[in-house]
Amino acid sequence: MVTDAQVRLMRQTRMNGKTQAAAAAASSMSLRTAREWATGPVPSATKQRRDWRTRPDPFGAVWHTDVEPLLRSDVKGVLEAKLVLEVLRTRYPEQFQPGQARTLQRRFRDWRALHGVEPEVFFQQVAVPGREAAIDFTDAAELGVTIAGDPFPHLLFEFVLSYSHWTWVAVAFGETFEALVAGVQGALWALGGVPDVLRSDNLSAATHELKASRGRDLTPRFRAVLEHYRMRSSRITPGRAHENGVAEQAHRRLKALVAQALLVRGHAAFDDLAGYEAFVQEVVAYWRNRPAAARLAEERAVLHALPSAAIPSYTTYYPVVRRWSTIRVAHRTYSVPAQLMGHTVEARVHPNRVEVRYRDHLVQTMPRLRGEDEHRIDYRHVIGWLVRKPGAFARYRYREDLYPSVPFRRAYDALVRTHGERADVEYLRILHLAATAGEARVGEVLVAVLDQVGGFDYVTVQAQVAPPRLTVPVIHMAAPDLTVYDALRAGAAA
Repeated sequence: MVTDAQVRLMRQTRMNGKTQAAAAAASSMSLRTAREWATGPVPSATKQRRDWRTRPDPFGAVWHTDVEPLLRSDVKGVLEAKLVLEVLRTRYPEQFQPGQARTLQRRFRDWRALHGVEPEVFFQQVAVPGREAAIDFTDAAELGVTIAGDPFPHLLFEFVLSYSHWTWVAVAFGETFEALVAGVQGALWALGGVPDVLRSDNLSAATHELKASRGRDLTPRFRAVLEHYRMRSSRITPGRAHENGVAEQAHRRLKALVAQALLVRGHAAFDDLAGYEAFVQEVVAYWRNRPAAARLAEERAVLHALPSAAIPSYTTYYPVVRRWSTIRVAHRTYSVPAQLMGHTVEARVHPNRVEVRYRDHLVQTMPRLRGEDEHRIDYRHVIGWLVRKPGAFARYRYREDLYPSVPFRRAYDALVRTHGERADVEYLRILHLAATAGEARVGEVLVAVLDQVGGFDYVTVQAQVAPPRLTVPVIHMAAPDLTVYDALRAGAAA
């Protein structure tokens, strides 16, 4: 049977100057058939439309009594033909078979087209230059990226102009206020202007729940950010992600582009975070922003000017260092040097790091905890006192943080087997050695001695680490020439 597509291909081939035989071969039909269909209507137009059934309707007897009442009561359109067929088979086991599901599905389709509930209608919007930008976070764990050999679960923050589709992307580790503000400001300053409206969903970092109405409103902090840049907020209805379609489509396309770029690259392994961020920026610049250059030029002409300066994209806390040499910041526990105990410090929580300051002096910088991590204890801050109080190690609340790497954990287990109760003392002395002589060097020695016959102890490790001893330089000072002093006095007397 010849199809319309075959006839169109044959006729197009003839119009391109090919012979009748070549056109027939190109469209997979015989030369005789090609001559028959060389002119005139296509095959589908020659068929007489059939308005009668060729076989009895298998559902005719039960349609009005059993099926149609179910369809009329299905106001949400969730009823499926397969389920209804099983119900009919239960009621009339000799009348219906599993192979009739496709027939019932077609009947469902035709009935709903004429009598079903109206589906939601969507309205295409016309983007106006400079009016709106859409923002959102998307989970990028599916890309399978690794950093220094470890899996790298992360988010991508995306800022997209609705008119030109110019895009700015940043790696994020959570939908935090700091990551949101850093992303918005980074995009605006890279763009060089400010749109009228910032479109988003109801991000927990930007909105809070209204107890009376059960709705959501902007938090005072994020409202202040928008006011600083003279932008208005536009948010979607909760649970209606399609209302932020610009950002949702941008997420889908961005992750598809990055996945393909990683495939071309040959692997998804990166040495460090900076390398991965540079890779993502290259993908965005070439595949998203390069095609948008012409429309971006139109849009930049109508953007508002930036303010004189950006605002801090970190949150400040003022915790008191507790007697455990720790501070509590954003519901997380961090250790700090013991010298600060009892003092109030300033903790600046950035999107990816935490800075601790004392009287404007930067004391330390540490990675920001995220996910299920609730504490980060740096053994260097407490090891001095643990060596003096080794009995506290056995039931120390944050004991697991005092194993910097797998070799240290294995070393402690080995010491327990060989030294019994004295294992804590030996391990703490080794950990103190790591704090003074270098964790990497001590770790290398531990790997070498773990399988050593007869076991090991602190003395064994210390002998192999052999930290360099500081030598005090000998300073030779010439004896002072007192004649110069006498001459000075004589000159003063004169």
